[in-house]
Amino acid sequence: MIKEKAFFDPSCVEDEKKELERRVDALLTRGVNEVIGDDLRERLLSGEKLRIKFGTDPTSPFIHIGRAVPLRKLREFQDLGHQIVLIIGDFTGEVGDTSDKPTGRAMQTSEKIAQNMATYAEQCGKILDLSKTEVHFNSEWLSKLSFGEVCRLADMFSVSEFVQRNIIRDRLTSGQRVSARELLYPLMQGYDSVAVSADVEIGGTDQRYNLLAGREIQRQYGQRSQSVMTMNLINGLDGRKMSSSWGNVVNIMDTNIDMFGKMMSMKDEEMNDYFVHCTGIPMERIRELIDLLREEKINPIEVKMELAFELTYQYHGGQAAVAALKHFTQTVREKNVPVEMPEFSVEVRDVISVLVKIGFAPSRSEAKRLILNKGVSVNEQTINSFDFVIPSGGIIQKGKRSYAKIL
Repeated sequence: MIKEKAFFDPSCVEDEKKELERRVDALLTRGVNEVIGDDLRERLLSGEKLRIKFGTDPTSPFIHIGRAVPLRKLREFQDLGHQIVLIIGDFTGEVGDTSDKPTGRAMQTSEKIAQNMATYAEQCGKILDLSKTEVHFNSEWLSKLSFGEVCRLADMFSVSEFVQRNIIRDRLTSGQRVSARELLYPLMQGYDSVAVSADVEIGGTDQRYNLLAGREIQRQYGQRSQSVMTMNLINGLDGRKMSSSWGNVVNIMDTNIDMFGKMMSMKDEEMNDYFVHCTGIPMERIRELIDLLREEKINPIEVKMELAFELTYQYHGGQAAVAALKHFTQTVREKNVPVEMPEFSVEVRDVISVLVKIGFAPSRSEAKRLILNKGVSVNEQTINSFDFVIPSGGIIQKGKRSYAKIL
């Protein structure tokens, strides 16, 4: 059988080139505050495989969606074929970075850091393809530096450069103590870039000084200075800076029910930033929704439900997202008790012990706080006493969306 002769179609090559340009331009702009390094776009379009570095300190056990913003950007790089280098800061986590803190950060114990980072790689794996990700702990190299090497690093920067940062200057002006230890953190983060030969480093806008330190340290060590990409920061559910210590976060390990419910509690004015930074919804759709909101042609709760569904789908899959939507509709919008809920068999039945046992409160003191704030009910009756005993078959509710049956 005679086969038809294949022919070269230059339009195919042109289409692939345009698609690559579109993806690169989106990578360099969506959720991005600043790109430092004039040749980054050209390198991305050239087909060169770059080493993209991101470091995260395990200062809390969970990664929230604000800290996941740079991880999502890493995934965009990964999907374009670049090498992701994830650094878990077991060493820098002990020292502590105060770039985003109005006060000094206390040093953490190695035991606390080890406890916090127990599931860090697993959590990052919800966003990154870990089979294609290079993972390091920076104690691999930082713990081996000699004091002479630290002095060499310190000599690359002046104290005046450090104190010119707004957050440090404000602390000094108000008479707060600034530890000499804090001067060392940018040096350690910068040296991480040398250790892994980073081509690009990603971080939040609060990390700008540390990211630039990496460029200078690489230059001093004879490496090509990395490009820097700073990502916008998002606020928490209450409109303040997203912070685990304030509890205004959505953690990527939250259950589908909690994730959906938390998103529905956010301030309306934060929705645009969450759509842009925390989802992959096309920008055209986001602009359409925001315009409808601005023109008051759509109820904000409907837009928020689309956002909550998308985020829950992203981390838990379609079936779990549908279940969370159904649960929210039944328990919050229609104010019904859900038909299906977890069941627990307990020996000690006082409400404080039960709240801790079933995971509705992390501690007895937090359980008491929930009751004082009228956040706990049993069989639809608000609980006011710490000594209340839950009957067999009683349905306990925390807040608006968490239910359990006590057998």
